[in-house]
Amino acid sequence: MWTSLGFHIVFAVLGVGLPLLMLTAEGLWLRTRDDAWLTLARRWSKAFGILFAVGAVSGTTLSFELGLLWPRFMAFSGAIFGLPFSAEGFAFFIEAIFLGLYLYGWDRLSPLAHWLTAIPVAVSGAASSVFVVMANAWMNSPTGFRLASNGQLLDVDPISAALNASTPTEDPHMLVSAYVVTGFLVGAVYAAGILRGRNDALHRRGLVLGMAMAAIAIVLAGITGDSSARFIYQAQPAKFAALEGIYTTQRNAPIHLGGIPIDSERRVVGAIELPGLLSFLAAFNFNAEVRGLDSFPPNDRPNPVLVHLSFDTMVGLGTLIGSAAALFWLLLIYRRRIPMWRPLLWALVAAGPASVIAMEAGWFVTEFGRQPWIVYGILRTSDAATTAPALGATFIVFFIIYIGLALTTARLLMLQAKRNRAQS
Repeated sequence: MWTSLGFHIVFAVLGVGLPLLMLTAEGLWLRTRDDAWLTLARRWSKAFGILFAVGAVSGTTLSFELGLLWPRFMAFSGAIFGLPFSAEGFAFFIEAIFLGLYLYGWDRLSPLAHWLTAIPVAVSGAASSVFVVMANAWMNSPTGFRLASNGQLLDVDPISAALNASTPTEDPHMLVSAYVVTGFLVGAVYAAGILRGRNDALHRRGLVLGMAMAAIAIVLAGITGDSSARFIYQAQPAKFAALEGIYTTQRNAPIHLGGIPIDSERRVVGAIELPGLLSFLAAFNFNAEVRGLDSFPPNDRPNPVLVHLSFDTMVGLGTLIGSAAALFWLLLIYRRRIPMWRPLLWALVAAGPASVIAMEAGWFVTEFGRQPWIVYGILRTSDAATTAPALGATFIVFFIIYIGLALTTARLLMLQAKRNRAQS
């Protein structure tokens, strides 16, 4: 499941962000009649067609795995959060239908009508993300049902389950993270092209548009991430303690930059400690109390090493790529031209894969931090997983398939890029 989700999430976030870039680029062409914008929209649509097809395959695999690998989880929760999954299915079909019109209609629809077909693609792509994350948010804040003493579900309310307490913070953060990854990956592609000597209008506009999305989204990611962490402080105190390796309940709790939590020593070793800052960020009060891991039974605690290192990776890389985006825009605004400073361009190239790592690390924080629960406080992960044999052999087959899909996708994108260069 980890392999499948880790692979699929990259295609999912590009499915959210790329349609918005296509829509924007083609809209700029309609307004300015600058052919570079039209060329960008056409090229991105071809790349998106490939990514959408592979993402659909990997997403379908996930739906099968939910039933095959987590039978008790689905038996318990399927009726509760089935609504957002059904809504995601409708959003997916809307996206597929209008993507077909968009790809087929380049030379068959009027320019305005063609541009309008991109709007449902962008909106439904974002809606798919929102609906899927609603289900994950429910796993963190299970509501919309009543559990009888014999374990039977009563008074199931799918709408209440979808609009659970975690949805207002988790959904926006994941949505803007998709735009962060898309913006930085697109910016990285055109920064690499400029470094190779292709300093033409196409690459300059691609870089600017990608970095515009990245810069706006990284700021929003910081804001929504801060709100999410503050919610976790109140709703999932064990996860919050694991984020910073807080072992004992304390006021004036510190933030630990780096380091590794050591259970035997009940502290974070090798970290830079900033006293009081965690309490302040959690409750805007340096004297606010933060519960420590020791206040929870050992079998109810998440692994602080995994959670803390994932959290530091997400925040650290997010800060670095955000700084690179800020420097890019400061130089562009100050000099009134795109900065061609090679160290900065190399930093933007590195920011592309770094944004993917940061996004994956953020997902690790969500999932590792909820452990040992798959449904927080109700159903343990160990009780929800299948006991079927031969999972190792199945995993190897799936792993080989995903490697093949990844290599095929990369090859197709490279061939498309080569064809684009030949045409230009």
